[in-house]
Amino acid sequence: MTLAEDFEQFCKEIQLDNLNDMKNQAAKIAKKLNKHYYGIDGDDDSHMYIVGSVGRGTAIKGSSDLDLIFDLPNDVYKQFDAYKENGQSALLQDVKKVMQESYPRTTIRGDGQVVVIEFDKYRVELVPGFKQNDGSFKYPDTHDSGSWKYTNPIIEQKECSLCNDKSYGVYYDFCHIMRSWKNTIGFKWGGLLIDTLVYNFFKKNDWFAGKDSNDYLEILKNLFEYLKNQDKSHAHWYALGSNQKIYGSRNEKFVVKAEKAYKELQDITEADKKINDVLRSLLGKRFPKIKDRSAEFSTTEQFIEDFVPVDIRYDLEIDCLVTQDGWRPFKLRKFLQNNTLLRHKKKLTFFIKDTSNPSQDYDIWWKVRNVGEVAIERSMTRGQLIRSNEKKQVEHTNFRGPHYVECYLLEDGICVARDRIEVPIGNE
Repeated sequence: MTLAEDFEQFCKEIQLDNLNDMKNQAAKIAKKLNKHYYGIDGDDDSHMYIVGSVGRGTAIKGSSDLDLIFDLPNDVYKQFDAYKENGQSALLQDVKKVMQESYPRTTIRGDGQVVVIEFDKYRVELVPGFKQNDGSFKYPDTHDSGSWKYTNPIIEQKECSLCNDKSYGVYYDFCHIMRSWKNTIGFKWGGLLIDTLVYNFFKKNDWFAGKDSNDYLEILKNLFEYLKNQDKSHAHWYALGSNQKIYGSRNEKFVVKAEKAYKELQDITEADKKINDVLRSLLGKRFPKIKDRSAEFSTTEQFIEDFVPVDIRYDLEIDCLVTQDGWRPFKLRKFLQNNTLLRHKKKLTFFIKDTSNPSQDYDIWWKVRNVGEVAIERSMTRGQLIRSNEKKQVEHTNFRGPHYVECYLLEDGICVARDRIEVPIGNE
């Protein structure tokens, strides 16, 4: 296969594969809400809008969020706006109560601006809204005693679709590719910001009209270069179409990650034998692999994507305490800055250093992968997923090779955070 064919296969592999199920679920919710708030029987379509990444057509396989807006009657707005205090919270509770009638055994909660319905395969975030004359929606925000805010996702969807038409489908492919990169490397990066930045990049380059999969490697390099040059301390960006503010963290990790990705790709050409390996390391295991000798010895390796959906929502950072009798302990990440190798007979205690996940209700999986000729010769490549639920994983430096360790956080059967640390071990 050519690299262009590999990109085509990859883009097909990562497409959202449960859209019909999501649409059916949205229809069931619409039917219940139409009955309760409008007195309409059997209407599973009116007043319901699928928004977010799914609505924009940019969600990928494994996406765990379905964002919905249901347009409520104006009388309902008047009712809850008349509350002396936080009618917005009361509105969420009212919608939550209606949903509990349909899903009595499902976890449902009001959360700031949405009613969250936790289904097995994904989470629905339902916004009770009020459609305005300009096509935007007024919606409740329960924070700070309650207020009404505005959003305009429909015009964002239209702008995404227009960009995709101008680029003959290339835009959607790269929105999908960026999500796969984010999920593979493991960092938080909001969907609307992804779509907006890719949109700005395409607009700057005449929508890449006339380009196709033969040009994807070059487009990918240029996109990473564009992203690495963004100001990571930027306070906000303006969303495509709606121009609503997308607030950043003032320390956007995508900038640093893009810089590293660009360095890995900038000098690689299609003729390079390692091109597929590099792309797999950046974009994930669904990118086609070229078989090599080591593949014969890799039967023990497991991939998180084969066991649970991966939809990174939080940042995760792991580190490792390196110890040995008679030696001063040190942290591995700082040690790696000197580009030196670990020696043998050291104890390695990998641990979770930090995560932006506010919950402590998550499962912890680890993966220890040994790489190189010695690992192959000793049949110790490992790579199985370790479902320990422990915040630490202890290993030892036994033989040379460019090994690595990964950690995953799972919520409700979905991998929501991941990180990786290289473990380069030299000779004795």
